[in-house]
Amino acid sequence: MIRLPSTHAAITAPLVSSSVRFPGIPIGRSLLDGRLFSLSPVQTDAALLPSTNSLALGGLGSGKSTTAKTRIRREIVENGHQAVVIDSFGEDQSGEWAALTRSLGGRVIEAGSFTLNPCSSLFPPEVREQLVRSLIAAVEPGALTPQSTYALQHALTHPKATSLNGVMDALVRPEDGRWPAAKLTEWGEGVAIALSRYTEGSLRGLFDGQDASLPETDLPILSFDFSRLDRNSPAIPSLMAAVSCWAEQVWLPQSTAVHRHLVLEEAWQILLSPSTAELIQRLLKNSRKASLSLDVVMHTLSDLGEGKAQDLAKLCEIAHVGRLGPEEAATVGALLGLPAWAVERIPGLGPGQAVWKVGPDYVDIIQTVLTEEEARLTDTSTRRRKAQQALAADLDTIEEPAPHEQDQDDAEHDDLPTEHLPAAVEPLLPEGVGVEAEDWDWEMPPNVIDTRHQDALQAAREGRCSEAADLAALGERQDIAAHGINSDQAVSWLATRAKVAELCGNLDQAIQLRATVARMGKDVEWFEQTEGARTEPQWHRGPEPAVPEAPNGYMEPVKKQRRTWPYVATIAALAVAVGAVWQNAADDKEERQQAEKAAAYKGISAVNVDIDGVTAQASADWSKDGTSVVLSVWVDSREEPRFVRIDSGDQKAQEELAPLKEGQFPMPTHLEVKVPVEDRHQAVQMTVAVGGKDWKKSTRAPGRTIEFRPDRTAIDAETGKSLKQYYSHL
Repeated sequence: MIRLPSTHAAITAPLVSSSVRFPGIPIGRSLLDGRLFSLSPVQTDAALLPSTNSLALGGLGSGKSTTAKTRIRREIVENGHQAVVIDSFGEDQSGEWAALTRSLGGRVIEAGSFTLNPCSSLFPPEVREQLVRSLIAAVEPGALTPQSTYALQHALTHPKATSLNGVMDALVRPEDGRWPAAKLTEWGEGVAIALSRYTEGSLRGLFDGQDASLPETDLPILSFDFSRLDRNSPAIPSLMAAVSCWAEQVWLPQSTAVHRHLVLEEAWQILLSPSTAELIQRLLKNSRKASLSLDVVMHTLSDLGEGKAQDLAKLCEIAHVGRLGPEEAATVGALLGLPAWAVERIPGLGPGQAVWKVGPDYVDIIQTVLTEEEARLTDTSTRRRKAQQALAADLDTIEEPAPHEQDQDDAEHDDLPTEHLPAAVEPLLPEGVGVEAEDWDWEMPPNVIDTRHQDALQAAREGRCSEAADLAALGERQDIAAHGINSDQAVSWLATRAKVAELCGNLDQAIQLRATVARMGKDVEWFEQTEGARTEPQWHRGPEPAVPEAPNGYMEPVKKQRRTWPYVATIAALAVAVGAVWQNAADDKEERQQAEKAAAYKGISAVNVDIDGVTAQASADWSKDGTSVVLSVWVDSREEPRFVRIDSGDQKAQEELAPLKEGQFPMPTHLEVKVPVEDRHQAVQMTVAVGGKDWKKSTRAPGRTIEFRPDRTAIDAETGKSLKQYYSHL
C-alpha cells in the first residue's frame, strides 16, 4: 500500500476522507492520502451501504466508462459475478464494451442481428402485455386508448400470440369475445398499425422473425450493442424495455451467480423514456432482494431534465464523478450531497480521477489504476490517439531549415502574434497509466516552463495565502499522479508549501514540512540548487520577474542587516529533532507489528464450506521459505459432487465427475494449485465452485471466495465473516 506522510496529506485537501475501509476488488488509490481504495458493494456491510447501485458521471475523456468497465471485469474475474450491459455508444460501428465482453468469454448481441421475442412464453402474461404496450408507445404514443388496450389484451390471449406477427393477426382478424369481432377489429386498428413498424416497417427484424428468441442466461457477461442505431430512433427505448423485462423476468431468476450487475451505458436514453424509466425504477427499488446492482453510466445529470428521471439518481448509494464544468459540478454536488471542497475539485480532475461518494458519509478523490491488459480492453479513444500520432509523425517529417535560413525566418516573424502558434500536443495515454520521461515520442519544447511553484510563492508574497495553498495543493496532486508519490517533482512541493507557510506567518507548519523532507532523505532546498555554472531557471520554477531599472539620480537606501542565522539554525535544529522523533516512533510501531505477525504465524489455514449441498474441505499451506502457498480442496465421494473447481489468480484446477460404472470404486476429489506470494505473512484468496448431485453441465456451478490468512484464520471474501477452522487439517 502506498501511503503519504500525514503532513503531506494535511494540505493536499481541506478534508481527508473517512477512515472506513471497504472490502472487495481494488479500484485505485486515494489522491488525498495515497491509500489503496477497494470496493465491492455487495461485500460491504448493509449498515454502511444499504444499496449496491452506482452512478458514474463525467465529461468526455474523464475516464468514467473505463472505471466502470474495470470494476465489472474485476468483479467477474475475482468474485464470479455476472453482468448484462446495455451499450449504445462506441467507435467504428461497435459498442465500447465489445472487446471486454469477448475477452471474458461473453457474447455481444448486436441490434438487428438478434431478434428479441417480446411474446415469449418465458414472460408472464402481464409482462408480455406491458412489453408490447411499451413497443406501441415508443412509435405511436397516442394509439393506446381504453378501447385499443382491451383489443390488445384480447389479442394476446389468442393461440397465435406467440410472436409479434401472431399478435398482429389476432388484432386484424379477432374472434368474438365479450364484444363482437367487428368492434374489436375497429378498436385494434390503431395498435395494429403501430406494431406494423416492427413487422413490416423500418424497425423490422428487431422483435419479429423466424429466429425470435431470448438470450442465454449462463454467460459471465452479455452486451446488448445498440451503437449502430440512430440515437433518436424509437428502437432504442423499445429495445431497452425488452432487455429490461428479460433481465427482470428471465435472467435474474435463472442466473446462478452470487451477484449480478445491470450496466446502463449512456443511461440518459433509457431513463428519459417513460416506459423504460418505470422498469428501471422498479429494478432499483428491488435490487437488494434480487441480488442485483444497477451501474448507471452517463455524462451529466442535466441530460435527464428535472423530472422523475433525475430522481432515480438519488436511489444510487455509490457515485463517482469525473471532470465536469463548474455549473454541472454544483448541480451534481447539490443532488448527491457532496461537500463544498469536493465540488470545487471536480472541474480540475484529470483522466481516471473522480470524486467518490460511498454511502451517506464517505467521500474521497480516487485515481483509477489499470493494468496494461485492462488499459487495452477499456480503451475508447483509439481514433483520437491515431490522429495525434499522425500529427506527431507529420511534425517529425518536417525538414529543419538551414541555420542561416532559420535565423532569417525568425527575424521576419518575430512580430507575429503568438496565439497562432500550435500548442504542444500531449499523446493520449490510457487512464491511470503514469507518464514517465522516456514515454514521450518527442522532447518537450524548450519554451514550456513549469511556473506553478513560482505562481504559488508569488501569491503568498502578495498576501493571497488561501490561493497560494490551493495552487500548491493542486500542483502536488498533479505531480503525484504523473510522476509518483516519492518522485522529486512530488516531494518538491513540500518545500514550496513550507515557503508558502513561512510567507503567510505559519512557522510551525513550515518547520513540520521541512522536517518531513529531511526525514525522506532530501535536502530541504535541494531543488533550488543548480549544477556548475548553469544560469537557466530550475525545472520547477518559471522565469524570474524582471527588475525595473532605477531612474537617474536614484540612490538605493542602505538596508539594515538583520542577524538571521540564529533563527535559521534554530529552525534547522527543531526540524531535525522533530524528524528524529517521528522516525523513531514509526520504527517502534513497525517493529511491534512485525513481532505480532511473527507470533501469530502458523503457516496454515483450513475450513469447511457448504456449496450446493456439498461440504468441501478447503485449505492453504504456506511453504517454509514463505514464497508460495499450496491451495487445495477435498470432497468426500459420499457428498456426490458432479463438478469441483478452484481458482486463485492465474492458477486453476477442475474436475467433472461422471456417474460411477459398475464395479468402479468411489474416490474422493482432491484438487490443488500453487500460487506465489511476496512474503510469508501475505493472505491469499481462492474461489471454490462445486456442483452438487443435481448440477447440470449447462449451468454455472455456485461458488464461494475464501481469504486464507497464515495466522490460522479465514474469512468469506463476499460477506467479510470469519470462517471456523477445520482443525483435523492443521
